[in-house]
Amino acid sequence: MADILELQDVSLEDKNVLAQMVNMDHEQVLFCQDRATGLKAIIAVHNTVLGPALGGTRMWNYASEVDALTDVLRLSRGMTYKNSISGLNLGGGKAVIIGNSHTDKNEALFRRFGQFVESLSGKYITAEDVGISPQDMVWVNQETNHVAGLPGKSGDPSPVTAYGVYMGMKACAKVQLGQDSLSGIKVAVQGAGHVGQYLIKHLTDEGAQVFVSDVYEPSLKEVSEKYGATVVGLDEIYDLDVDVYAPCALGATVNDDTLSRLKCSIIAGAANNQLANEAIHGQAVMDKGIIYAPDYMINAGGVINCFAEVDERTAEWAMDKAGQIYNTTLEIINGSRANNIPTYAIANKMAEDRIKQAMKK
Repeated sequence: MADILELQDVSLEDKNVLAQMVNMDHEQVLFCQDRATGLKAIIAVHNTVLGPALGGTRMWNYASEVDALTDVLRLSRGMTYKNSISGLNLGGGKAVIIGNSHTDKNEALFRRFGQFVESLSGKYITAEDVGISPQDMVWVNQETNHVAGLPGKSGDPSPVTAYGVYMGMKACAKVQLGQDSLSGIKVAVQGAGHVGQYLIKHLTDEGAQVFVSDVYEPSLKEVSEKYGATVVGLDEIYDLDVDVYAPCALGATVNDDTLSRLKCSIIAGAANNQLANEAIHGQAVMDKGIIYAPDYMINAGGVINCFAEVDERTAEWAMDKAGQIYNTTLEIINGSRANNIPTYAIANKMAEDRIKQAMKK
């Protein structure tokens, strides 16, 4: 596996897809299109050393196909690290469908996508991600059995993801604030999708004061009315005087611009690829005295939930496993402080070491 630190200079604007795959150490990328259904999708398989590549499908209205490719390559690599650090016998993969999840969905599109998943013969197992519902996965399942997160089985992984983030946030608070109770602390949640809403419930149930932003007004209205969360603007979220910034939407929101504005002492959220550049912003976060909970570690509840279905474990096992994110978070923070190394680098090494060990067998 390529060293993560060597990947920071790779430009994903490069139109040479194979060069990008080599630099990010991907095994396979499948481009999918179907004129009849309007399907445009990309499936990226990053690494299958530990097992079949499991990772959700995201539906997003990307500005360009280059942006979609950039996202799927980063997300699939993140899944390799996520599954490894979580102790799961799974590799890393991801899929993106280019389109508006509120207007472009239909059964034929998802069934056609399922046929593409089936063509990989079990090398990739799909599940829900941003913009995807359990019903969408039911349609995919009409064409392939390589699907997790189905209703009546493990179901929507969002509650387990949110619980893991909540437990990781408590671990961060234990170190940074001297207590793992979140009562009375201020949390800025960016993104009120499925995971964001479950996380907000955990936070408000414990007495935290929550501020929330989202591009989708109905979701903001719902969390405001149900949980008493204070709605703020999309850009305003970065300037709030809070204890925790919880990115729960798309990635790269911790960047040159936002880091100069964030007043939090903890970054802990459900989004993938939260650091725009790991080497630069991971170090900058540490230099500012902010504890950053590595995204793929703290948001692993969803894939844990899917693994429970694939490996025929119980829902209780999945929740207990997600709860262990508390201890993993503490281990990473303590390793970071003991060695004066950013938390993301500690987490990467833990994940890479497990994969390297498996390759020796």
